[in-house]
Amino acid sequence: MKALEERIRKDGRVLPGNILKVSDFLNHQIDVPFMLEMGREIAGLFAGEKPTKVLTIEASGIAVGFAAAAALELPLVFAKKSKTSNVDEAVYSAEVHSYTHNKDYKIMVSREVLDPNDRVLIVDDFLANGCALRGLIEIVKQAGAEPVGCAIAIEKGFQGGGDALRREGIRVESLAIVESMEGGRLEFRR
Repeated sequence: MKALEERIRKDGRVLPGNILKVSDFLNHQIDVPFMLEMGREIAGLFAGEKPTKVLTIEASGIAVGFAAAAALELPLVFAKKSKTSNVDEAVYSAEVHSYTHNKDYKIMVSREVLDPNDRVLIVDDFLANGCALRGLIEIVKQAGAEPVGCAIAIEKGFQGGGDALRREGIRVESLAIVESMEGGRLEFRR
């Protein structure tokens, strides 16, 4: 998505540790009209898969997931990173490692919101090493549902997570793939 690449160049900042800061428009302050545009782009990529639900992970994935779910006119489900009083005891769960936070989480989704008849589109804001996507795919499979693919706003291609998933036959579509951030200079995959 050319518009996303341009926005990353304009408003993104490369931080130490291969962190791409896009908090001015994507995951702290959200440019809602632009987010909805990204949701329409994701919907166009996956409408033919006929998903029945969109699944993401809290917290930064919710905005992108919501935009995609709105464009597809589907329910949005998000995996929680901690047990809360409003989540049933019966959950699907998986362990994931967050690259950004360098922390392991047990993510969970109530068994009430996913079932074997669901065709699930997984959506997230970033893809680095693929741990979050693998955890979400595991939850979809625990439910007996079918993962129809993964849609990502920004993939850090140089970290290999998306390419590894693609080699395994998982459909991964990223709106922008950053190939390199060497010296603070952003290069996108073509």
